[in-house]
Amino acid sequence: MTNDAHTICGDWSGQLVAAAIHTGHDLRPEVAEAMVLDEDVRLREEDPYTDVIGSAAPARVVAHRSRFEVDLNRPRDTAVYRRPEDCWGLEVWRENPLDERLVDGSLEVYDRFYAELGQRLDEVAARGPFVVYDVHSYNHRRDGQAADPADNPEVNLGTGTVDERFAPVVEAFRTSLSDQHVDGHRLDVRENVKFEGRALAWWVHGRYPGRGVCLALEFKKTFMDERSGVPDEAHLARLREALAATHDPVLAALRRVGGA
Repeated sequence: MTNDAHTICGDWSGQLVAAAIHTGHDLRPEVAEAMVLDEDVRLREEDPYTDVIGSAAPARVVAHRSRFEVDLNRPRDTAVYRRPEDCWGLEVWRENPLDERLVDGSLEVYDRFYAELGQRLDEVAARGPFVVYDVHSYNHRRDGQAADPADNPEVNLGTGTVDERFAPVVEAFRTSLSDQHVDGHRLDVRENVKFEGRALAWWVHGRYPGRGVCLALEFKKTFMDERSGVPDEAHLARLREALAATHDPVLAALRRVGGA
């Protein structure tokens, strides 16, 4: 299923799905006309290439619209950034207040995304417990210097609203990803250091209690130049392989939980 706002693709007969809901950069023409935010700055705050990192998953959902049009990882009533304080102090819009017709069009994108994803996940949930990899990335060189690694893991595993019954799934993910070697070292994977998961995770856990587990994954942008947006293709490929290596251990843990 493909439209200009998102793509739902792959084999949905299994119990593992990868989502890249902040990877999009597109804008509706009327939104682009109303926006004054520099495109390079906008790209810096988006999550480019997260669709690539999650692309080994059998079932995938990829958003094409920029989070500055509509943020699919925020609750609906705050999904459209209206003021600088909504988005890192950035001045986004030519006029304030924002035209409500633009807001309504963006919320239509939001509603369609969750409606269509819900249709697919309803079928997945009917077969048993399932897992969603909610793949994001984060900046760590805002002032030009790399942020302290002690507070900035290579992968932040967000589990803020995960049901405790899925603890074995979380542990299988953390352990298997931490065992992967990228650029000569094991990946630094830590839980809830910087992020705990937001709207997509909340929605999955609220709609599918006891069935759905959403792991909010934030990859530090070591795989690209934050300012230029240029990726390190080899590093991206290694992260894709590392994440793919978690599939079997996570699904095995999921089956054990489902059979408990």
